[in-house]
This record gives sequence, C-alpha cells and structure tokens, in this order.
Amino acid sequence: MHKVLTGIVLAFAGPVAAEPIVIAALGDSLTQGYGLPAEDGLVPQLQSWLDQNGADVQLVNAGVSGDTTAGGLSRVGWTLTPDVDGIIVALGGNDLLRGLDPTVSRANIDGILNAAQMANVEVLLIGMTAPGNYGPEYKSSFDALYPELAKQYEAEFLSNFFAGLAVNGTLPDLSQVQAFFQPDGVHPNKEGVAKIVTAMGPKVLDLIEDIKRQ
Repeated sequence: MHKVLTGIVLAFAGPVAAEPIVIAALGDSLTQGYGLPAEDGLVPQLQSWLDQNGADVQLVNAGVSGDTTAGGLSRVGWTLTPDVDGIIVALGGNDLLRGLDPTVSRANIDGILNAAQMANVEVLLIGMTAPGNYGPEYKSSFDALYPELAKQYEAEFLSNFFAGLAVNGTLPDLSQVQAFFQPDGVHPNKEGVAKIVTAMGPKVLDLIEDIKRQ
C-alpha cells in the first residue's frame, strides 16, 4: 500500500521545475542604473528583454557607481556565489575618466576573468572605447585589451557598452545621440538603456547557451 500511495503522490506532483540560470552583472554606474528609477535601469530592462525572448534566467545587479576595474576585481570573489552560473563584466568607464594606465585596467579585468574561469562561470565581456584625447598609444592599448582578453578566455564579447546606439555600425558623436542620455551626457536615460539592451540582449542569450552546454 505504501508503494502505491507513493506512486500516486509522485504522479500528481509532476516534474520538478528547473532552477533558472543566474547571471550576475558586474559593473559600474552604467550597470547599476545611476539617475534612473529602479525599473528603468540596465538590469531590469535587460531582464524584461530576456523574459520576452523566452530565457529562463535571473539577473543579479552587481553594479556599483564609481567602480573601476580595480573595484570590480576586489568584488568579484563575493559576486561569484555558488548559485551564479554566468557573469557579465562591464567595467572600464571610470578607468577612462581617471586616465588610468591601460596595463593596470588589463591586469584587473584579466583577474576578474581568471576568477570566473576558476569558478567555472561563463563570461560575457563588454568592451569600452577610449577617447582620442589621451593620445593614439593610450587609445590603442586600452581598446585592444577587451577583444584580446575575450579571446584568451574564450568569453562572449560585445565590443562596446554603447553598441546599441551605433548607426550603421559606427558610434556617433555624443551630440548626435544626446536624446538618449541624461543631462550629464554620461549616463543613458530610459530610452538609451532600451537601445543598449537591444544590442546586449542577443549576446546574453549566447552566454546562456554557453552555460547550458557546460
């Protein structure tokens, strides 16, 4: 009788629902959603985009305003909790604002990607592009660190955080996309974030597929 009852209970219980994939977004104010209502920030809008595209995933906002690549490296250990399956790394903007040595930024992001690799966590690396006012050598060194590290660690890669604002594959001057930024000219507004998500979302879907193949 006990076995019969157990069978009946299991039959009505049905299959156990799989836990959603968990992805942490490690970044600075652009990730955190500076200057926006919580629901309009990058992580909530990206979560909505992924939900609409059928992804069973939970995003965790690990963005801290003002963070540099060094700050991200210092936080990555406790960001990569056992339940985290993937990580989006979007850092470097504040390194640029401070004119930090690109070799230092490279070493910090290398450390972040190495920590993810050691934790068996898949990565989507988001690039940044240096302005020309630091000189061509600085720009060349900084711009190259992202694709080179993505290739080294076999990470998914999006060339620029603002790729969704590109026109015909080229990022226009700020004056041409001012309507998508807050008055500070640095942080995107709700509409700007929505455009950024359109370019980032498919890369996150690729990250999810990498996680499923583990």
